[in-house]
Order: sequence, then structure tokens, then C-alpha cells
Amino acid sequence: MSTLSIPPVLSSPRQDAIDLYKAFKGFGCDSAAVVNILAHRDATQRALIQQEYRAMYSEELIKRLSSELSGNLKRAMLLWVLDPPGRDATILRQALSGDVIDLQAATEAICSRTPSMIQIIKQAYYAKFGSYLEHDIHRQTSGDHQKLLLAYVSMPRYEGPEVDSIMVANDAKALFKAGEKRLGTDEKAFIRIFSERSSAHLAAVSSCYSHTYGSSLEKAVKSETSGYFEVALLAILRVAENPAKYFAKVLRKAMKGLGTNDTTLIRVVVSRTEIDMQYIKAEYRKKYNKPLKDAIHSETSGHYRTFLLSLVGPNN
Repeated sequence: MSTLSIPPVLSSPRQDAIDLYKAFKGFGCDSAAVVNILAHRDATQRALIQQEYRAMYSEELIKRLSSELSGNLKRAMLLWVLDPPGRDATILRQALSGDVIDLQAATEAICSRTPSMIQIIKQAYYAKFGSYLEHDIHRQTSGDHQKLLLAYVSMPRYEGPEVDSIMVANDAKALFKAGEKRLGTDEKAFIRIFSERSSAHLAAVSSCYSHTYGSSLEKAVKSETSGYFEVALLAILRVAENPAKYFAKVLRKAMKGLGTNDTTLIRVVVSRTEIDMQYIKAEYRKKYNKPLKDAIHSETSGHYRTFLLSLVGPNN
């Protein structure tokens, strides 16, 4: 459920393009005006604004934003103006081919997306960067982590709510035998089940596992695996059970302790605003007894803060 606030009476995309051009003119950029426009337009409206800007001023809005803005506001805004598949493709490209390889970000961006989303992201990735996502995953990852991610981005999976209870029980048993029941771990069994099954099925497997064996599947993953392989398995499992709770936890971790991980904060807020931010906010308040908006307010400043708070929406 989106938290994006759209004005009841909207300017036309053409007028928005004109107002943005005015904000760029003169000495320095009127960042407040840029935020006020773009933080209150949905994906379709943002695309139309970019079309109008290109037609009127013979330049790409995204290039102008890149030259006019700076710091975290620039990073957040350049992701926000992209269409969702292009944004995810860019997040993955930066994580897998940037100055600093960020396997945590790449793993989260892959393992929290639906199979149909992943197929569109792969197309956008190749169109934008001339490289196959699978090739970059293969280049930057290794071992069981690599095998799981490659299987996860290539395997078509059912996305509906129906589950087969016999298959669920069989998978729970297979995972128990592959992990807690034996000495050592059969990683292949974890990779196969986690990459081939639907979210609804995995959630049912997790429930069945707890009821049958008296301990949680999440605990089994934590005790039987490690490193980025563990991170990927936990992401797949937690998103299957409750995506909003998963992202609330990711946001909390990004803002907890000394300093804020702005890369993570930007990635999650920008990519989830038009999907399920309302639910993430509810989970955040429930789990940490503090509104997400208040947490972001205390960890950010300036126009960057205004921008993120606009996307997150009011405390409710």
C-alpha cells in the first residue's frame, strides 16, 4: 500500500517541467521546489514530466538533476525518477559493479522481488547496461550464495496463494533432514526448495517445520548456514512470511547505532513507497515502538530529510 501523497489538484506534466527548469536556473538550485514537485508525483506522472522536459529543453531531466543536486538528496532523487524496473536494475548494477561491491544490497534486491518482477528487472538491466544480470552475479559472488542467486533469478515460480499440503510437509521434512537432523548441511536441498517454491508455499513450509520439529526454520537456517548464503536464505524466507516486517527490520538496522547507512535507507524508502510502505510503517511502529517517520527525522537533515519524509507519509 503506497504512502505517496498526490495533490488533489495537479499541475500538468508540462507545467511541472517548466517549474523544474525554473528551479534549476540562476545561482544554485532551488532544491525545495524540486522536492516539492517530484516527491508528490507517481511513477506515471514522473515519466510524463521527463518526456515534457526532454521535448521542451532538449536534455534529460535525470542528467540535469544529477548536475544540480548533491549528496544523499541526489542519490535518492536519481533513483526515485526512474521507473521501478529501471530503478531495481540500477540498484543491482551499482551493488555488483560500483566502486564498492555491496553483496548485501544485491542479495536483498534480488531475494525480496517476485518472479515476475525479476524477469522485468533482468530485461531492464540488459537494456540499460548491456550486460546480463546473471553474468554480473556470477562475476561477483561465489559458492552456495552464487548458486542460490542464479537459481532464484532464473527459476519461474508460482505467485498465487494456493499450496499443496503434502508437498509442504515433504519440503519441511527434506529441510530438516538436510540440516538439523544430520552432521553437516545439504546446501543443495536448501537451494532447491528456496529457489523453486512460491512465497505462499515457503511460508507454509516454515509453519509446518515449527509444528513438526519444535524449532523454527529461521533458526535452522541460522545454525546450518553462514555468510551471504545465510543472508539470502533469510531474506527469501522472511519476505515469504511478512515482507513489511522484513523491510522494517532492514530500515531499523540501517538507522541503529553510530551513523546511518543512507544507501540502505534510500534504497528501501524509494523502492517500497509505491508498493507497501504503509504496511512497513505499521510493522516498524509495532516492533520498535516508534514511528518510522520519527526515526528517519532524527537520522537525516535538510532537503534530503524532507524528501524521504514526503515519501514515507504521515505518522498513522
